[in-house]
Amino acid sequence: MAQFDEARIRENVAEHWNELVELLNQKIALKSISAQGIAGEQMKRSADFVAEQFQKLGVDAKVEQAVTEDGKPGAWEVIGSLVVDENAPTVLLYAHHDVQPVPGPEGWTSEPFVGTVQGDRLYGRGSCDDGGGIIMHVGALQALGKELNVNIKLFIEGEEEMGSPSFIPFIEAHRDEFEADVIIVADSGNWAPEIPSLTTSLRGNATCDVHVRVLKHPVHSGQYGGPILDAVTLASMSIASLYNENGELKVPGIASQEPVGGLQQDVTEESVRKDAGIVDSYKLAGTGSLASRLWTKPSATVIGFDAHPVEGSFNVIAPEATYRLSVRTAPEQDPNEVNAALKAYLESNAPFGAEVEVTPLEAGRGWAMDPTATATKDALEAMREAFDVDPVNMGQGGSIPFIPELQRLFPKAQVLVTGPEDPQSNAHSPNESVSLPGLQKNVVAEALLLAKLGADDAR
Repeated sequence: MAQFDEARIRENVAEHWNELVELLNQKIALKSISAQGIAGEQMKRSADFVAEQFQKLGVDAKVEQAVTEDGKPGAWEVIGSLVVDENAPTVLLYAHHDVQPVPGPEGWTSEPFVGTVQGDRLYGRGSCDDGGGIIMHVGALQALGKELNVNIKLFIEGEEEMGSPSFIPFIEAHRDEFEADVIIVADSGNWAPEIPSLTTSLRGNATCDVHVRVLKHPVHSGQYGGPILDAVTLASMSIASLYNENGELKVPGIASQEPVGGLQQDVTEESVRKDAGIVDSYKLAGTGSLASRLWTKPSATVIGFDAHPVEGSFNVIAPEATYRLSVRTAPEQDPNEVNAALKAYLESNAPFGAEVEVTPLEAGRGWAMDPTATATKDALEAMREAFDVDPVNMGQGGSIPFIPELQRLFPKAQVLVTGPEDPQSNAHSPNESVSLPGLQKNVVAEALLLAKLGADDAR
């Protein structure tokens, strides 16, 4: 690596570390809850604060308000650039400055919007998701200073926690400001506080409503029960038909996939049971590695069910019922194919010939990392040096819709997904926190990565 070595970067990060922690405390205190209105004044204050931090580092950062697809005022976005050499590669740094709401103090051991250090962790809403990601970018640029050898573009989003309704219109209106050779998305996490990770994949999401009808009107269960099954039972049979005896989806046309880049370390059943709060008697569904079941194989969840409540129920056969099905799709499968497969299967396999109508809803693509890309190799080497341990890459079972959209809009860019979270972070939950030693190493790793990207002769 030209001009910079790991020791120098570590020294620079350590020198400014207390300032970075205080910056994160200030960000937590802003209460930038996008659920209270993406165009709200609280979001404008947050965007202005973030832009100011990058301006101090020489980035030409500014705040712009996006417009949603229906023309309404959208999120307050931070964009910017810093050109050091027109011939150098360009790196887009992404994070988001909005945070999840806090419905109440239940479960919190500290004030949610006051950064509080307990042990080696900093607690507060947005400490890891995604204030920690912003700190990674700020700290890395600060550590490199005038020795920065790549051009920087910046996008700090203001509505990620709300599903990014302004995202596509904003990018399409600012396409030149997003063009980059490498995109670093600092909104994911690590295997453990002391073990770094690149995120190798994200599952997509396909959602549909399934309406089951057996009668034109309710009838008495004593008079007609037996030959006529109620719609709730038939809907339950419809759901059960999706699975084989191992609890795996058996719908033709829904693909499965193994971990992208190979499995370095499997997830333990003990950790899954503990983190999810699984009852002792439950046997985990599926076959193969737990990592593949959590990250890359498809899964279906009934996220809503319309039926008569228990309270006030009476002896009639329910004529109809509706359930909403959410399927996490394999990273590289088109989710529209999944919705089409669900519609074909469920409508042609209606239990006892009931009327079944499937209405496709949302379809968000998944994403898979390119394990052979130069940027991927640089990132893994930077993490290894910063943490002094081999990275353990991992997929994510959830979906981050803007990442595949970025890849679609900028197909030549190498996308890296990093972040400050770890299994103890409780993002979106009470007692959200970030490991301070882990975050410091993440800052070092990103600075090393930027230096490496600038030193690469060929890409």
